[in-house]
Amino acid sequence: MVLLIDANVLLNYLWNREPGYSEARAIITLCREEKISGYMAFHTISILWYALRKISKENRRSQLLDLCKVIKVTGAENEDVIDALLNENFADFEDCLQEKCAENIGADYIVTENIKDFKTSSIPAVTSAEMVGMLAK
Repeated sequence: MVLLIDANVLLNYLWNREPGYSEARAIITLCREEKISGYMAFHTISILWYALRKISKENRRSQLLDLCKVIKVTGAENEDVIDALLNENFADFEDCLQEKCAENIGADYIVTENIKDFKTSSIPAVTSAEMVGMLAK
């Protein structure tokens, strides 16, 4: 199974933030064990870098490097960005970029805590709790 993991799920993991930490940890553990393939969009790294700004740059860098060893980074081509800019179905441009990255890797799901933001996505969006439930079957 191939997953694009949204920044909010990764932040739950990095911040040990509940609700959602245990599910995020379970998903990342399965990625680490190579039972599933986890990806994050290229722009998620800058979101995480900014969100972690209250910790030292060294610690931030270390946490993100460790995360990138488990969760692969995927990008978008110029045409994808143009398509995203022209797409009026998404209220948030960043979510549209997430969809483009998910399409590029052939993701089965986008894992996010804000599934309402992906109502029009071509890739189904599920919460981390829903994903853990699906993987447990």
